[in-house]
Amino acid sequence: MLWKEWNVKRVAVPFRVLIGILVFLTGVIPLLIQSQILANFNSQQRVESKMRDMQAQCLMIGNKISVNGYMANPAKNAGISGEMQLIADMFHGRIYAVDSNFRIIYDSFGLSTGRITVAEQVIQCFQGENKSNYFKDEHYFYIVIPVYRDKSEQQIEGVLVATSSTEDIVTQKEQLLDRAYMLELLLGGIVLILALGSAYFLMKPFRRLIDTLNLVADGKMDEDIQVNTYQETREISCALNTTLTRVKQLDQARQEFVSNVSHELKTPITSIRVLADSLMGMGEAPVELYQEFMSDISDEIDRESKIIDDLLSLVKMDKTAAELNVEKKEINSVIELIMKRLRPIARKRNVELIFESMREVTAEVDEVKISLAINNLVENAIKYNVDGGWVRVTLDADHKFFYIKVADSGIGIPEELQSRVFERFYRVDKARSRESGGTGLGLAITKSVIQMHQGAIRIQSKEGEGTTFTVRVPLKYIP
Repeated sequence: MLWKEWNVKRVAVPFRVLIGILVFLTGVIPLLIQSQILANFNSQQRVESKMRDMQAQCLMIGNKISVNGYMANPAKNAGISGEMQLIADMFHGRIYAVDSNFRIIYDSFGLSTGRITVAEQVIQCFQGENKSNYFKDEHYFYIVIPVYRDKSEQQIEGVLVATSSTEDIVTQKEQLLDRAYMLELLLGGIVLILALGSAYFLMKPFRRLIDTLNLVADGKMDEDIQVNTYQETREISCALNTTLTRVKQLDQARQEFVSNVSHELKTPITSIRVLADSLMGMGEAPVELYQEFMSDISDEIDRESKIIDDLLSLVKMDKTAAELNVEKKEINSVIELIMKRLRPIARKRNVELIFESMREVTAEVDEVKISLAINNLVENAIKYNVDGGWVRVTLDADHKFFYIKVADSGIGIPEELQSRVFERFYRVDKARSRESGGTGLGLAITKSVIQMHQGAIRIQSKEGEGTTFTVRVPLKYIP
């Protein structure tokens, strides 16, 4: 719950600040780690060196003890005791000698002389195991040196135990780290200031980009976005200009669409109004004239209704593909039914309808919508054909798609207008479209249906020679 609250209330951090912090962290953290590693290494080296030096001194004392019989009579060898005291003081430690009876015969601290010791390291040394150890947490080390009875080094008559504190080394290490940290933090502060300053200047092109976008957001759509300082800003500028061009086109298309809808809906109403006013102004008019006017009014109402139905169809097409009622259907049967329904219209124009099927095709489609799309293509091919012409519908398929071609011998479409035929309310020949009862929405509906099925449609046409629409739709529907 606390995390969610923070996530809602958090504030966006400027990118230049993030860069500065990143540079600071990547510059200072490695230095801190390096300082710690170097300090630990230096401390370990000093401890090992101290242990070696103390061990060498203890070995020399051990040899003197063996030669002079110190273990048998310490009192006669006071000089050796003095040397051991000197070594202990020099290393800030303690040295004590243990005879074969485990009795401490000398202690540089003077605390345990005459006592018996059963320390593990002493017992192990008498058994021939020569050990030394460093206790890092307790900050001290010990060294155990065997003392032999003679030069043959076969019989151990005593043991020297030396211990020394490493507190001084640890203290020096901590002081060194404190100074290193202070220096690194100072350097880090300088690096942070330089990073923030550099980021400020480096981000200037992006701020110019933001300022330009804000102008666009305020409605100044004619602003050209050109920030070519970096490759990245140049690429962003190009992408934004492309997007802005597309937005302008969509806005223009929207305005044209609204204008066309208003015009198309108003035209039948205007005609009805003119016809109604004419009837009201005639007074005693013949029944035949009334019937003719009422027939015209009925036609205009039908036209208005068809425009509204097509608009509602487009609205449905604009919804998500989840609206599709997909089932496995025989496409051959679907096309045959459409051809059967449209043959009476074709006969009126003396247009021959031909259906060619290369194979039986079964696909996952929404039968109602795909029928509407194919029907629009074939009906347009009939409407915009020449008298005595033909319309050929071809069905084929491979392992992934089925293909429908609707070719005609009609008037064709100029090449410069072919890219606009799928726009809503766009007509190549406006006069002929209205005569044939078209609303200018058929191809827009067809394209929406094909795209809802994850398919594609393309046009090939030559003015005066006819038009071919090719539809490709997947055999298996994938949402």
